[in-house]
Amino acid sequence: MWKPSVLVAAALALPTQALHFYLDGAVQKCFYEELPKDTLVVGHYHAEVWSDATKSYITSGDVGVFVTVEETFDNNHRIVAQRGSNQGKFTFSAADSGQHRICVTPQNVPSSGGTWLGTDVHGTVKFTLDMAIGQTSKIESADKEKVQTLVQRVQDLNSRLQDVRREQVFQREREAEFRDQSETTNARVVRWMIIQLVILGVTCAWQLSHLRAFFIKQKLT
Repeated sequence: MWKPSVLVAAALALPTQALHFYLDGAVQKCFYEELPKDTLVVGHYHAEVWSDATKSYITSGDVGVFVTVEETFDNNHRIVAQRGSNQGKFTFSAADSGQHRICVTPQNVPSSGGTWLGTDVHGTVKFTLDMAIGQTSKIESADKEKVQTLVQRVQDLNSRLQDVRREQVFQREREAEFRDQSETTNARVVRWMIIQLVILGVTCAWQLSHLRAFFIKQKLT
């Protein structure tokens, strides 16, 4: 395990630039990244082995890749330990700010579910790595379909939220209209009761006056 040169580190600092290096068999190669908290990192890799028959590097199903990511500031706490085929990707988010060690190791792929062996890889391995560090556009281009699905879900949720808000506004308007109608009706009932009481009072006074005049006329009082 060794640290890469300054040139390699500078190359990795450019998220949009892919790089490749060569490994002699199952040799682990590590490099270090100083990451701020909550930084999202997505790495795409591709391992090819040298073929004497074709005199070129080819993709072989017998070779896989073991990827580890450790937090060196937290007693080398491992946050990623992933075995995969000769090409794939790994993703992690920095839980805390600090230095992270990212290591890749070519390994032999077991033929029938056996144990992965790193010592069975022979020959030179050409390893291509493309990392996106905190680059939203890069990650979106790599996972465009997933991002579009998430965007569609967010848009659906926003649409439902707007529907709920419109329904709340409509209910408030109906409630205000019903309250106004109730107040108007109550006011009319009160006015009609007052009018009835006035009419009843006037009628009673008229009847009493009429009866008094009748009794006086008839000399009953």
